[in-house]
Amino acid sequence: MEDNAVLQMRNIHKSFPGVKALSGVDFTLRKGEIHALMGENGAGKSTLIKVLTGVYTKDEGHIYLDGHEKEVQIRSPQEAQKLGISPVYQEITLCPNLSVAENMYIGRTPGAMQNWRKMNKDADKLLKSLDIPAKATQQLSTCSLAVQQMIAIARAVDTDCKVLILDEPTSSLDEQEVEKLFKLMRDLRARGVGIIFVTHFLDQVYEVCDRITVMRDGCLVGEYEIKDLPRVQLVSKMLGKELDDLSDIHGEYKSYEKKEGELPVFEVEGLYSNAGIKPFDFHIDKGEVNGFTGLLGSGRSECVRAIFGADHVLGGKVKKNGKPVKISKPIDAMRQGIGYLPEDRKRDGIVGDLSVRDNIILAQQVLRGFLKPYSKAEADKIADEYIKLLNIKTASADTPIKSLSGGNQQKVILARWLLTHPEYLILDEPTRGIDVGTKVDIQKLVLKLASEGMSVTFISSEMDEMLRTCSRLIVMRDRKVVGELTGSDLNQTSIMSTIAGGDK
Repeated sequence: MEDNAVLQMRNIHKSFPGVKALSGVDFTLRKGEIHALMGENGAGKSTLIKVLTGVYTKDEGHIYLDGHEKEVQIRSPQEAQKLGISPVYQEITLCPNLSVAENMYIGRTPGAMQNWRKMNKDADKLLKSLDIPAKATQQLSTCSLAVQQMIAIARAVDTDCKVLILDEPTSSLDEQEVEKLFKLMRDLRARGVGIIFVTHFLDQVYEVCDRITVMRDGCLVGEYEIKDLPRVQLVSKMLGKELDDLSDIHGEYKSYEKKEGELPVFEVEGLYSNAGIKPFDFHIDKGEVNGFTGLLGSGRSECVRAIFGADHVLGGKVKKNGKPVKISKPIDAMRQGIGYLPEDRKRDGIVGDLSVRDNIILAQQVLRGFLKPYSKAEADKIADEYIKLLNIKTASADTPIKSLSGGNQQKVILARWLLTHPEYLILDEPTRGIDVGTKVDIQKLVLKLASEGMSVTFISSEMDEMLRTCSRLIVMRDRKVVGELTGSDLNQTSIMSTIAGGDK
């Protein structure tokens, strides 16, 4: 056992039906350190945290606390809390209608017998000791998000917390609020609390953390001192791509020939939304396939959602063929010739109980207006045409879309937008969670559409896929555009170096 360890997890395994979520993962947290737990979506971070906090029961492995030889069993969140393990999640789980003090002591007081004066006095004392700008008696809803996060942390600290887990605590905070939170984290580190910091923001990791553990595909990649792991190496380890893999994997396809003096189909200047992205500039030419790339949480999806008007746009200008246009909601974008396949097809894409046919005609029906409905014969003809065109595997056009495989659901949403004949098509993770054959079909379709003059923005977590389909990449980090790559710079090394902040 490591002497200074407050937590040691050894050989942790966890499976779900058909999925091995954790495979022999080790994790060590020392007293008085801030330790980043890093990995892309599906790496196993959340599962490891849920095993530690008693939400899941591990299949195999051992957990030790405070350097003791005897392992502990954690069967519920209540047991975890009694052992001094306290999580604070991105979504704040406090009661906004109660006072700050009530939130700090709820569930730990004898209800009606509570001495309110003493509770408020104790709360104010704790808030002051942690330099949290709040009063015990004020209603929680009057506090900023950052202060609410700090109050959740104060509650954890007051339960004799030894292991504090902060899961994406900064995702909704501005820069000043992040600094206040970091100050509190450093204060707690000085008091000997071990902090597990889960985040997608690279800059924040290097600003506040002492060590990093990297996970990928449910396995431990490694544990590193912050000084020994340059950013570009961290990105490489998270993505599982070696820096010397420079093979050119661009597909062969006939490029659209841009005419002299032809203006960009769409361009934006200083666009930003309520989703937290920094103002960005962007353009796309006729027949071009470009893409937004970056780690999960970097702002890729938020950029295209702003372009489509899916998030509330706070500022910026949009032009189509050089002329100003106003896009404040999705129907505006659709009328300007933009189609958008969203990242989460189940939540934002398919209408599960409707048929394949009704899902295909949905966007075009919105554009026509519901006072001009398609006849059954018209709808059947359209559906049959696109089912054949995209090789959608379905028993019939009447089949509910929720009965189809993920890949075929994705093809139906593609058919929906192709039916509107868009000038500009945005595809956000169009191949996520679908089989290899369907992935290739969608990539080929994108290149074919571009060769015919359609403009396409393509977003994928798979770097190889981006390099195969895109001729220009806009690189994102921490919700801002940090670079643009074309030509010979379209390779893994350049992408990872740009994501990492220029480290070579």
